[in-house]
Amino acid sequence: MEGGIKTLRSLAFVVFLLLLAVSCSKQKEHTAPAIYDRDSVAMMTSYGVNTLISDSGVIKYRIVAERWEVNQKRNPSRWIFEKGVFLEQFDENFHVQSYIQCDTANYYDQKRIWELRGRVRILTKEGLRFNSDQLYWDEAKHELYSNTWSKLVTPERTLEGRYFRSNEKMTRYYVSNTSGSFERGDLTGEDKDENKKDTSRTITRQQAMPQRAASQR
Repeated sequence: MEGGIKTLRSLAFVVFLLLLAVSCSKQKEHTAPAIYDRDSVAMMTSYGVNTLISDSGVIKYRIVAERWEVNQKRNPSRWIFEKGVFLEQFDENFHVQSYIQCDTANYYDQKRIWELRGRVRILTKEGLRFNSDQLYWDEAKHELYSNTWSKLVTPERTLEGRYFRSNEKMTRYYVSNTSGSFERGDLTGEDKDENKKDTSRTITRQQAMPQRAASQR
């Protein structure tokens, strides 16, 4: 009889240990708090944006965007316009210098570089039109550049190429691997139409010299 009681006690003790182990294991599942990755959480998100941006007290451009996210957690920190952006660029007298729009954009505020992507379009006050799928705007160096196919249309000529570089006012530009109706330009700011006229006048003088010599004979 005593042996049976001892066996029952032993079984009861084993069952108690098993229940204790299960209870502890369940508690461990709920002791660790939830961990959330906040590395990409935006500091500010605005919708329906229409605002002016200034630098050192000078208004530089107007931003119109459906969604504007300011994220200081990413490396590098940036402004994100995932639903597109429209920019009006102003000169020092607050006159509109150009219009810029694209499908998505990132502005790296510490580097002061705009990265524009998807149907990038520019129209300047001189009537120059620029089309590309990617464009970088370096505010510190005051220049624009693209490493993808780009098209530049002015009232005088059309240029197309795989590399584009320009000052931010789009008055001096360079396009390489080009095709189209143009005379190849660079960053010297020279008017190619004036160069063409000067060349024509030079040729005329060269042809006139032997004619005058013949009339003297």
